[in-house]
Amino acid sequence: MDENTSQSWCYLPTDEETHSLGKAYAALYQDLALESNPSDHPRASTIFLSKSQTDVREKRKSNHINHVSPGQLTKKYSSCSTIFIDDSTVSQPNLRSTIKCVTLAIFYHIKNRDSDRSLDIFDEKSHPLTREEVPDDYYKHDPDHKHIYRFVRTLFSAAQLTAECAIVTLVYLERLLTYAEIDICPSNWKRIVLGAILLASKVWDDQAVWNVDYCQILKDITVEDMNEMERHFLELLQFNINVPASVYAKYYFDLRSLADDNNLSFLLEPLSKERAQKLEAISRLCEDKYKDLSKAAMRRSFSADNLVGIRRSNAILS
Repeated sequence: MDENTSQSWCYLPTDEETHSLGKAYAALYQDLALESNPSDHPRASTIFLSKSQTDVREKRKSNHINHVSPGQLTKKYSSCSTIFIDDSTVSQPNLRSTIKCVTLAIFYHIKNRDSDRSLDIFDEKSHPLTREEVPDDYYKHDPDHKHIYRFVRTLFSAAQLTAECAIVTLVYLERLLTYAEIDICPSNWKRIVLGAILLASKVWDDQAVWNVDYCQILKDITVEDMNEMERHFLELLQFNINVPASVYAKYYFDLRSLADDNNLSFLLEPLSKERAQKLEAISRLCEDKYKDLSKAAMRRSFSADNLVGIRRSNAILS
């Protein structure tokens, strides 16, 4: 080439190299998306705790401006001679307290939602849970915490579900909102919560509650409607029902933080020798339980089993 001739050169990758590069970028994007999803990744912050912080900060600011006294301090603190502990642990949470915290998390999801994105399958006007007529302005009124608590407590009490199931319910709820890119709002919260409970009870509890059993609790809903909602819920989750132990633990402790921020008290009692021995025994039992979960998961039953292409999760806790 003549040294007086200027020419720019650029390398053009082959089709195979372009395809490989595209796959690498796609994999990187999926990894980043996974890490930002709290229901999949233990390092990502839970959505409900983030949504609650605005209200917590405003409440503290208001108390400071108005010089509101915190009142008599009732919280007990451990000392060198006495350890105070409540009856809720990550391996065996207190049922009543856990349901209160989970429903408070749902309340903040609804109250501080970004928009009103929804799907018809979860709309209560299109698929009512009772025979009572749904008001025309049903989508305008946010439910209060007590209303949400009564709805969830009724289901858990009638179906005899566990506190662990309540935590997994919240994991599935946030996974649905993230995967499907929808919001939980006044028009859909009952059906979304019901779908999450339905799925969590089948995946987590050893004695699964059948869809027809929920129809005995919510007497005006049909089995066909329950089956259709479960099928859509699974599809929107991309059949990802796995809940890693680290994610479960994160949700449990974030729920404890939510309780502290909102003055939801856990009854504290001095740790006795008998209580310490009981906690140690529970810890051993839970270690054995988690080892057996991979085998138990294969025996789980779904009403959507006849769907083609469903891949079963080998384990619930990894």
